[in-house]
Amino acid sequence: MQRTPFWKRLGVWGICLLCLWLALPNAFYTRVEQLDDSSSVPTTAPGWPGWLSSGLVNLGLDLRGGAHLVAEVDIAGVEQDRMAALWPELRDALRGEVGALRRIEAPAGEMHITLAEPQNMATALGIARDLLRSDGGQPEIEVLEDKGTLVLRFSEAGHAALTDRIVAQSLEIIRRRIDEAGTREPTILRQGRDRILIELPGIDSAQTLKALIGTTARLSFNPVSGTAGPDRLTLPLAGQPGQSYDLDPRAVVTGEDLVDSQPGYDANGRPAVTFRLDSAGARAFGAFTATHIGQPFAIVLDGEVLSAPIIQSHIPGGSGIITGTFTTDETARLATLLRAGALPAELRFLEERTVGPELGRDSIIAGARAALVGLLATCALMVLCYGGFGFVATFALAVNMVMLVGLLSAIGATLTLPGIAGIVLTMGMAVDANVLIFERIREELRREKSVWRAVGNGFDSAFSAILDSNLTGLLTAGLMFWLGAGPVRGFAVTMGLGILTSMFAALLVTRLVLQYRLEWRAPRSLGMRGLLARLPARPGVDFFRAQFATFGASVLAVVVSVVLIAGMGLNLGIDFKGGTGIRAETQQSVDIGAYREALAGVGHADAVITEVFDPGRAADSHVIAIRIGTDGRDTALPRDALASVQTALHTVDPEMAFTSVETIGGKVSAELMWSALLAIGAAISGIMLYVWARFEWQFSVGAVAALVHDVIVTLGVFALFQLRVDLATVAALLTILGYSINDTVVVFDRVRENLRQYRQMPLRDLLNRSANETLSRTLMTSLTTLAALIALLVLGGDVIRGFVFAITFGIVIGTWSSIFVAKNIVLMLGVDRRSQQERDAALHPFPG
Repeated sequence: MQRTPFWKRLGVWGICLLCLWLALPNAFYTRVEQLDDSSSVPTTAPGWPGWLSSGLVNLGLDLRGGAHLVAEVDIAGVEQDRMAALWPELRDALRGEVGALRRIEAPAGEMHITLAEPQNMATALGIARDLLRSDGGQPEIEVLEDKGTLVLRFSEAGHAALTDRIVAQSLEIIRRRIDEAGTREPTILRQGRDRILIELPGIDSAQTLKALIGTTARLSFNPVSGTAGPDRLTLPLAGQPGQSYDLDPRAVVTGEDLVDSQPGYDANGRPAVTFRLDSAGARAFGAFTATHIGQPFAIVLDGEVLSAPIIQSHIPGGSGIITGTFTTDETARLATLLRAGALPAELRFLEERTVGPELGRDSIIAGARAALVGLLATCALMVLCYGGFGFVATFALAVNMVMLVGLLSAIGATLTLPGIAGIVLTMGMAVDANVLIFERIREELRREKSVWRAVGNGFDSAFSAILDSNLTGLLTAGLMFWLGAGPVRGFAVTMGLGILTSMFAALLVTRLVLQYRLEWRAPRSLGMRGLLARLPARPGVDFFRAQFATFGASVLAVVVSVVLIAGMGLNLGIDFKGGTGIRAETQQSVDIGAYREALAGVGHADAVITEVFDPGRAADSHVIAIRIGTDGRDTALPRDALASVQTALHTVDPEMAFTSVETIGGKVSAELMWSALLAIGAAISGIMLYVWARFEWQFSVGAVAALVHDVIVTLGVFALFQLRVDLATVAALLTILGYSINDTVVVFDRVRENLRQYRQMPLRDLLNRSANETLSRTLMTSLTTLAALIALLVLGGDVIRGFVFAITFGIVIGTWSSIFVAKNIVLMLGVDRRSQQERDAALHPFPG
């Protein structure tokens, strides 16, 4: 092993110290968070040194509590309104030139007009185009003739431009409303083409958030018309369904003319909202009131008449008051909405989640406890199996964890409950690279007299296996991030960064520590002490002795799993079926029959109610999971329907607390199902192509067969026990793919090396030899990973138990398939043992 230059050593330790500097604030999370909240420049605030970083790993809603919404902006509604507003002007422009015309029924967002005199169509087209022509640029609405009908519709470019403009305006209005409400650390992002993601930590329910941002708050002051007509608006009086007003659709002033609004009281002491208009609005308002004294004047909000007072006198100055049947809270909310401005389009809520702060705290405690136990178990196993080398691996693991937390803090990543599982999984898998290195060093020590050369050759020999196995893991993490959503993305970020930091720690930190040891002690020999030192150098296990039984068992397991999946079906969660999931906690004994009867009374007789058992909970603490179907809705469960469900349950158990509520509409669930299938298919295809490029096609087929085996058998177990399959399960399946191919690639890498070294050895013996040479690594990686996962399975709480169970079972089945499935497929297909020169010669037997 060549001595590492001083500058490289300095760079490695510098990166480690930088990550420690970035990670340190998380050890004092509460103090640093309070400083961040109290000062815009937290590094200058007292109580925290100014030279230390103040960046923290953001806690997701499942750890902190809060509300999550995905809203779809109704672009079609905006297009329809635009056509409705355009019709009177277009009708008047055409009527005098082309004669009689009539607007007929058309698809949403289009206008279809028939002419009494079809020979005037060319004139009508020209007038319509002139009316719509914008100054420079392409008009958003295109005009054309279709089977004798004048058609106006948004062009593709016009639709895209309108969508971008409306979504951008909606984002800005939502930000202003949330800022007005004084909430902190909101996440407001555009998602896809016409959707907006909103997350607010600390808010008590998604319903409160929907009330704040979901109201369009389109305010206008319209004259009341005495008679109904074709161009008159007929709107109901708020709170009085049987009473309505006929209004002039041309508003005198709108909410866009407002500069301020505040909650207040009217002359009779009833809650009201005061407002102030800008100069242009004040002039228009004053001029209208001066000329319409004694006439009613309607105040309209979101298609309802709040009130229609009589104008008693001229109102100059642009100030006024909005009265109605308000409560104090309603006036405060309305004033906030009006100050922030009206949404340009209606929002349809497709997905919503609420997590109570108590559940978040419980998840943090359970996750931290499981992570600590998993870390201690992993370190203990390494020391027990490798002795002094185990302490080196433990130090590298500690550096790895510090680097991972530091990087998560630096990029402002959001840590979710699956993210904690990703950290725990990283602990178990991080030692894999060290195990590969140690096993290679042990082999080299049996051949080399020079300790330095043996250690260096060990690192060099292990590099290709480490690179291949970790690149397949990164590929899986990248696909999870690209195609996943919500917590799946958080898990992918944690897993991907964990792979990178584990490679850095193993290849550089472990190397430096071993180099320092050799320089300091200068040993003539280097022995590995621990349990693995007692095992034979090359175990003589014959993995093919019962190959028909082992491979047959795998084939049988796949067939049985397919039958179970087809016959019993998968218990799809609301992520894929849509619906509402409610998690409730109570101190009373659970009476599922009474709960079901209460829900049947509010129209949810088909609700699925189960009690969640958790050995870690107190005897008097009970958890109930309730799942309600979508009833064919594309959107989330309406606010009043959810309130009726909670009220019905409170009649049975007044002390019941709703710690989390999750609602997903049918439209989103179908998209999530497709994304899940695409993610799994893309992962398998990507891994197949990578293995094919790095090895041979036979290895690629064997690897993919093992992956398909792992996924199908895992899903078969879920079907057998009717465990819930949701987005977290998909993340678990992708993790299983990454782990399984990691294990398989390590074996294949040794097979590739032995194919070059033992040209005449029968393929069966060569595959058996390769499996034996990597057996200790396979066992060690599986043991350390399972130790960390079992700690999380037992101590991590019931919220994440299904997710962790899927990964744990997948690790076991993945280890089996890499030994008894992938190699058997390669043996059946055979391998071309010729060199590249021999293959080229066979393809081109005649020179020139």
